[in-house]
Amino acid sequence: MKKLGDFNIPFVGLKQGKHFFKYKIDNSFFEAFNYDEFNSSSIDVTIEFDKKSNLLELNFISTGTVNVLCDLSSEPYDQSIEGKLDLIVKFGEAYNDENEEILIIPHGEYQINVAQYIYEMIILSVPAKRIHPGIEDGSLDSEIIEKLKELEPKEAKKDKEETDPRWDTLKKLLTDK
Repeated sequence: MKKLGDFNIPFVGLKQGKHFFKYKIDNSFFEAFNYDEFNSSSIDVTIEFDKKSNLLELNFISTGTVNVLCDLSSEPYDQSIEGKLDLIVKFGEAYNDENEEILIIPHGEYQINVAQYIYEMIILSVPAKRIHPGIEDGSLDSEIIEKLKELEPKEAKKDKEETDPRWDTLKKLLTDK
């Protein structure tokens, strides 16, 4: 299991300018947050850390795949994801994370833990509705898909012969204006 302490970035010793940090995320990372929606995951996260004299700019970029269950068929599949998150860190009197784009940390701090931001970025980059690609192109053979096709409503024929004659008088009211 990855320790969340591995995601601390000590910025006090860094020179001003851009620095890059890379992380490889797998399911052990999500276990630390008690999140078990993914069967497996393989995600690369890159953080561009720009240290300035009075603030820090962090640009998070993630790419990879997570293995999830399809919402329609419950079949597992690999969902590719991409995420981006920008964060500005300012220094102030007290810790304040009310704004999702600006983090205020006390003046005495010497490091920042980015695990929570990585977690949120990845979770939000997974689609809300997860549909197996085999369902969209029709190549997935599954018992559940066959049952859904069997139970789907049949198309009603729109011939005039099969309409209920009681409705015909009402339909005339729509056309007689």
